[in-house]
Amino acid sequence: MAQPALKNFHRIVVKVGSSLLIDSEAGEVKASWLAALAADLAKLHDERREVLIVSSGSIALGRSRLKLPRGPLKLEDSQAAAAVGQIALARIWSEVLGAHGIDAGQILVTLQDTEERRRYLNARATIAKLLEWRAVPVINENDTVATNEIRYGDNDRLAARVATMASADLLILLSDIDGLYDAPPAQNPDAKLIPVVETVTAEIEAMAGAAGSELSRGGMRTKIEAAKIATTGGTHMLIASGKIEHPLGAIAQGAPCTWFLTPANPVTARKRWIAGSLEPKGTLTIDAGAVRALRAGRSLLPAGVIRVDGQFARGDAVVVRGPDTHEIGRGLVAYDAEDAEKIKGHSSPDVMIILGLSGRSEMIHRDDLVVGGTRLGETT
Repeated sequence: MAQPALKNFHRIVVKVGSSLLIDSEAGEVKASWLAALAADLAKLHDERREVLIVSSGSIALGRSRLKLPRGPLKLEDSQAAAAVGQIALARIWSEVLGAHGIDAGQILVTLQDTEERRRYLNARATIAKLLEWRAVPVINENDTVATNEIRYGDNDRLAARVATMASADLLILLSDIDGLYDAPPAQNPDAKLIPVVETVTAEIEAMAGAAGSELSRGGMRTKIEAAKIATTGGTHMLIASGKIEHPLGAIAQGAPCTWFLTPANPVTARKRWIAGSLEPKGTLTIDAGAVRALRAGRSLLPAGVIRVDGQFARGDAVVVRGPDTHEIGRGLVAYDAEDAEKIKGHSSPDVMIILGLSGRSEMIHRDDLVVGGTRLGETT
């Protein structure tokens, strides 16, 4: 199958690892390399693409600034180093993107933020607003609070979760290797790069090396796990070398890399998840005008809701029924049941007065809604 082209993607997540970003000997950022990457990112931004960055480096930078000794760190030492390094990392990204007139917004996430629906919706909404403002979200795991039991431990899988959460259509993992080979290239000079992976099979997973192997310690196994997460969520993924300057420019010009393809798209995958994988916790009954609005592809506003049933929390799946009680669709609700009951039938500007806070203008946003009779590939 032919390789896709970078120019065909709109919302792109770029993951940058510590080894690419930080000079381990000097304990400082590789300034020239980062400036070249920032120029690549700025070019995408100027082309009206939406760009997100998942960046490692906070612990390495903090370790350097605190002059900590080499070797493994205790959990509390790593957390404290991250607290110092995260400030430095955020400033670095702000400066290199700011040189191109681009604002950077820092987002720190933990494992729960991408798995617990309430936090998931909050993070997703923040990312969407930053992109709407044409800022570049810079995302990292919150190493200052995450414990060994509740953390990703690698930013490959975190980047994949972020990509699916943000409905990105492409995830780029910049690595110290230019893709997946059919054998360890350091050990086998005849190893061949695999340019396209249509499906992550057991054979593909085996190429990444068994747990504990030299290749696995190089990180390819976590990249295959990331590919499974991304492609299941409707996001294409590619692994490419980040050891060269202007790595994104090189990808655009056809540099060697490995593409992992998805049969879906982010909207299709997300809507399938909402429609079939989540147990509804309640029901919203809506009026005829709201039914027409939903079938026209709009969000569900509080004004269109005439009845609220069930005990649900913000982010839970609910069934949406028309005035004749027939099911119209399903979606992720933006309010707890108690608050939904208070604001039903009211216009969006009234929400702040009723609840005493500025909530979402939608009861269910159209991106979080599947309407019956709508083909899964269509946006509703």
